[in-house]
Amino acid sequence: MSSLHDFATWEPLLRLLRTAHRESLAAPGGNVAGSIGRGSWSVPLQQRRPQPGRALLVSDMQEEFDAIERVRNALTAAEVAHIAFTVEIEPSGKAVLHLFDPSPAADPGLGNAHPGALLLVEGAVPEPWRRLPEAVPGARPAPSVDLALLERTLRERIPEAIGATEAEIVAAEARLGVALPGEIKVLYRVTRARWADWGDDNDAAQRVFDAVGFELGSLDDVSIADRSCRPFRWEHAAMEAAVTGPDAAVQDLVGSPGWIVIGDTGGGDRVAVDLTPGPCGHTGQIIVLDHEQSIGAQLFAESLTALVQDPEQDWYSGHRRAELPHVAWVNHRSIRSIEAAAHPELEALSLGVWDGEPFSLAPLIGLPRLRTLSCYAGTLADPLEIAGLTGLEFLELTPEDWRVLLDAGAVPRSLAAAAIKAYGDRDTRAIVAMANEILALWDRPPIPETIVHGDLGPLP
Repeated sequence: MSSLHDFATWEPLLRLLRTAHRESLAAPGGNVAGSIGRGSWSVPLQQRRPQPGRALLVSDMQEEFDAIERVRNALTAAEVAHIAFTVEIEPSGKAVLHLFDPSPAADPGLGNAHPGALLLVEGAVPEPWRRLPEAVPGARPAPSVDLALLERTLRERIPEAIGATEAEIVAAEARLGVALPGEIKVLYRVTRARWADWGDDNDAAQRVFDAVGFELGSLDDVSIADRSCRPFRWEHAAMEAAVTGPDAAVQDLVGSPGWIVIGDTGGGDRVAVDLTPGPCGHTGQIIVLDHEQSIGAQLFAESLTALVQDPEQDWYSGHRRAELPHVAWVNHRSIRSIEAAAHPELEALSLGVWDGEPFSLAPLIGLPRLRTLSCYAGTLADPLEIAGLTGLEFLELTPEDWRVLLDAGAVPRSLAAAAIKAYGDRDTRAIVAMANEILALWDRPPIPETIVHGDLGPLP
């Protein structure tokens, strides 16, 4: 039986929390909240100061680590990824612990016990993750493609390499479901890039890197960088837009069935061959998927031949950012009116920290592509105007604004996901109750709550 809901599992942590928050817990309605996952946790315990003259040691926080580990072991035993909690502790030591287990319809929160995005439609993903590559009539390999030159150059640089057989290449194509371009076949005929082939020669990998300009993966590891290769959180992904300009070499996509990953830059960024180029790109060009970005890729070289001829070239050309008119951020330091953001191409709008009068949403009514609205506290003059935005798929509001929509029965039915923007020490129990109220409108699984009673005894 799992001990995750046993008071004894939580008791050491609760004792630490009582000591750290004695005054706030003693106040009427006082509570402390946090969340714990198998790989990380967010628990409001102040970091101890080390002794003068030395650094903070693990032993200085051993009590906290041990208490957290006790809960994490229970998570593992219960095969649960994470759990959030709120606890009330009376001065007498009586404690009421509220445990919020995961729901398949709610993401965990970021840095607090509040739930993250609520998935109202099972399997729904943000619009950029639904985007497929567009056909580019007339796309051709770059003029620099030269299979003979490529093979000759590679064999000169890595003469000791063991190449893949034709059968191995055919097997890789069958596994991927796509025919490999001629340059990639030449590459793997020269070296199949298996670590086992290099044995104790620690410099072999470096010689291959120097030869091609990146860390080449083995033929066995070649994969497709489709949409599933880039995970997302709805709150962030809904504010993205995938827009390919007419002069783009690479299509602005999350992933593509034509992005064939063949290696890595050495810094976690995937190197791929692009079979679905942008309007000004070339079939078979080499691109890099920045690990810090969720959408798009950078052009590395117009062909593998060109890259091998100049393996020192740099791929990085700056961080991508969705801009007007597709994504707009209205706040006191950016755009200062909704009218300035309202454009037929607008897809996502964020109303942030604002020091003026609340906004009317009237300028947004009828915009054909608006799918995301995120609103900071006090930015809406009338939350019920949201009902006029009939194409929304994601909505993020404060508890107060959600309350207006819920009480009026005006939550947009077009939504695929939603989020409650709750900051600070808002009572997790109230936020979870509201989240479950929203989930119930779509008959989605609620966030389960278990109440556990216990007694820590009086403080010494």
